[in-house]
Amino acid sequence: MTGEQRSGGDLLIRDARIVTAPPGEGYRRGRELGQLEVWRRADILVLDGVIREVGPGLVPPGFVPEVRAEGRVVLPGLVDAHTHACWAGSRIEEWGRRLGGASYAEILGKGGGILSTVAAVRESSEVMLAAALRVRLGWLLEEGTTTVEVKSGYGLDTETELRMLRAIGRAAADWPGTVVPTACLGHALDPDQVDPVETVIHETLPAVSREFPGIAIDAYCEEGAWSLNDCLRLFDAARERGHRIRVHADQFNSLGMIPEAVRRRFDSVDHLEATTPVDLGVLARSATAGVLLPISGFHLDDRYAHGRTLVDGGGAVVVATNWNPGSAPSPSLPLAAALAVRKCGLTPTEALASITANPAVLLGEPERGRIGPGRPADLVLLRHRDERELVHTMGGSPVALVVCGGRVVAGPMAKGVGHNVT
Repeated sequence: MTGEQRSGGDLLIRDARIVTAPPGEGYRRGRELGQLEVWRRADILVLDGVIREVGPGLVPPGFVPEVRAEGRVVLPGLVDAHTHACWAGSRIEEWGRRLGGASYAEILGKGGGILSTVAAVRESSEVMLAAALRVRLGWLLEEGTTTVEVKSGYGLDTETELRMLRAIGRAAADWPGTVVPTACLGHALDPDQVDPVETVIHETLPAVSREFPGIAIDAYCEEGAWSLNDCLRLFDAARERGHRIRVHADQFNSLGMIPEAVRRRFDSVDHLEATTPVDLGVLARSATAGVLLPISGFHLDDRYAHGRTLVDGGGAVVVATNWNPGSAPSPSLPLAAALAVRKCGLTPTEALASITANPAVLLGEPERGRIGPGRPADLVLLRHRDERELVHTMGGSPVALVVCGGRVVAGPMAKGVGHNVT
């Protein structure tokens, strides 16, 4: 569900420090990743959900609700390009066992881990899944995220994967932002299937293709999950049906996916904590984006992707939350960006472009993630007057106001907009 499908609002944001990636539609790479365009004090005029003008002293055509930024920072709406925000159940008891010393293998052997989430999702109706996701989408807005990718992947069978994708669409219809669904058909191996890989390739994939043509297909290439060869079989079959490809790879072990992803021109490779320096160089020189998920390392094992190597090699770098109930229990892109600076080697300005312009390109929404005339008015007004505070100050949301399609939708300053909020 995209923002263009909804009517937009009118708004005038006055006297803001406006920070954005420069005009363009493609990825920011290498040195240009950290080069941002800044209006020190300017206005943004939005008419019918679209940015009409950016500059000082703008005069609206009649009455338009105003927000007085008073020098606070305005960024493009944040873009989270990797989440598993559609789920049921809870993994907090499992986390307690892990804190007590239990290994993930032990937890999985007792029906925990991803299998516990799968069981809860299978017991949930489409309406229940959509209702839970709708609440989480509200949390994302409060953190400044106006465009988000949401994956299926907790069904592991055809019926439940389709139910998840329908639930994602149902929740997206009620959300003011933009939701981009992904079919994560190779998330784990279903223990209830005699041959789960064959079932996904020959039953689930065709069913998804019929109902959701062109949707991106994803899989988790890792020991104990989908092997390299099985992932490539799924992806080759998906490509024949016209799907774009994304892949989780190198979270714990490097199994050889990077060269194959680059050769096949996959949209992205996500995780990269265990990627070798040679493979990082291969990825950096390619058209495939590298997606850093530092909240997973923070929550699990303190291992992080070498983002600095990717940037210096000219790669297309994206930072995302990986929000899920097990390995990344956070909806906060500001937190992910702060960790990317501290743990992955990005600069603050590189991190800002990696949660706005670059993920918008990855999700096929290149008109988002930047501020400029003619672009959708998805905007975030920060509490701060220095954009670097987004990644410097940790704990608590940096967001004062969130705008989707020209309409104020969240934030502590939202109350009273239309009456010259200050």
